[in-house]
Amino acid sequence: MTRTIDRLDRTAAPPARPGWRRTLGPDLGASLVVFLVALPLCVGVAVASGVPAELGIVTGIVGGIVVGLLPGSTMQVSGPAAGLTVLVADAVAKHGLAALGLIVLGAGLLQILLGALRCGTLFRAISPAVVQGMLAGIGLVLILGQLYPLLGGRQPVGTWDKIAGLPGLLGSALTTTPGLSALAVGALTLVVLTQWRRAPKRLRVVPGVLVGVVTSAVVALLAGLDVQRIQVGDLLREIQLPDFSLLDAGILGSALVFALVSSAESLFSAAAVDRMHSGPRTRYNPELIAQGVGNTLCGLLGALPMTAVIVRSAANVQAGARTRAARVLHGVWLLLFVALLPGLLAYLPTAVLAALLVHAGWKLLGVRGVAAMLRADRAEGAILLLTAGLILATDLLTGTLAGLLAAVLKTAWDVSHLSVQVTPHGPEDEVVVLRGNATFLRLPRLLAVLEGLPLTKHVRLDLRGLRHLDQACEQAIEHWAARHQATGLDVEVVKE
Repeated sequence: MTRTIDRLDRTAAPPARPGWRRTLGPDLGASLVVFLVALPLCVGVAVASGVPAELGIVTGIVGGIVVGLLPGSTMQVSGPAAGLTVLVADAVAKHGLAALGLIVLGAGLLQILLGALRCGTLFRAISPAVVQGMLAGIGLVLILGQLYPLLGGRQPVGTWDKIAGLPGLLGSALTTTPGLSALAVGALTLVVLTQWRRAPKRLRVVPGVLVGVVTSAVVALLAGLDVQRIQVGDLLREIQLPDFSLLDAGILGSALVFALVSSAESLFSAAAVDRMHSGPRTRYNPELIAQGVGNTLCGLLGALPMTAVIVRSAANVQAGARTRAARVLHGVWLLLFVALLPGLLAYLPTAVLAALLVHAGWKLLGVRGVAAMLRADRAEGAILLLTAGLILATDLLTGTLAGLLAAVLKTAWDVSHLSVQVTPHGPEDEVVVLRGNATFLRLPRLLAVLEGLPLTKHVRLDLRGLRHLDQACEQAIEHWAARHQATGLDVEVVKE
């Protein structure tokens, strides 16, 4: 019996990989779904970032065709991300639109360098509280900013101005014709977008994003609503080479921030997408290099930065994609659309795109996840709230760095936590039990307890509850024991 099994195992042919004829149909269908999801998001992210809509589509094309062909991930789809709108808007406000290409180019080159140095996996070593706080903070900023175009108002520059202007914005939306029109199409978009999952299964093949956008745009057009619409120009006219004369310390700092944030978002997305399918896993360092190549090209074209986007990637997986051909083809459809039908974008009301981004911001905020973390660990929840709050109050870099610092301090506290319990054992004996981690950070407290013990008693020092005893604490205990024994009293140190 054993010989028969061995012979069968040796002669059995390896499972055949599906050929391109088998995968072309599923990949083609998935690419169309991703294209229909990506098109309004590319335009919406660009408008929210304060740059021409065409630049968002350029980034989507590069993310599909160029990054899609490169190794790293199979199912991830790259393009302009809602999470980067805060960074881009801030960079454009500080340095001007002409400097955006230079910043994105620098970020791409840094990503290539980090990937070549095999730093891709390091982005996974970050506190979940900081990650969730960063996403929540970006979501809050995105929602706060997009409420203005959603309600037909003009968006103020500063965060506090946006908050202070909300009552006036709401009043204008409810009392003026442009405000009511924008509110109507925006609300219709959100309703369709959120309720499309209740539609019959055969209809849900069409993405909810597309249904919401098309329905609202058609209603606005047929009803003749007075709403602001997307301004579309010539794609080639908006492309511009980076101006290296603008290079300074501020540009380099922005490039570093872009590189770190976009890399982190891409690799966090990779971890999530890998859990959605059973195909090849993401190779983090090649994926980081691929993202760097894409951002380098986007920088040379003066376009928006890119990341791997979880919304498009999830749509790609759920639509049945088999290979990377699906994401490449979605880029081809984007290119053909702007080449053949660019005028259709001019029918899109800005309130519709704002509704898409408010919905994206709400998902980034992740209220349920925030509540769960607050219930599970108050300290981690505090780090989350600190990170999100500072991102909202200041900027993304300040909030994220503060969150990382708080996470490091919390870890240092946890690692150095030491419990010292003193229990009298009869009139002449004292028992001291140490638990936790005895590090130099807790040395002052440990010495204060030991030196406070009466010199007239025998002491039993129990170290069996320690997970770690560093050299500083060990030497301090030995010196204290020697001094105590010099008075003629016994000190018993129990280590095992």
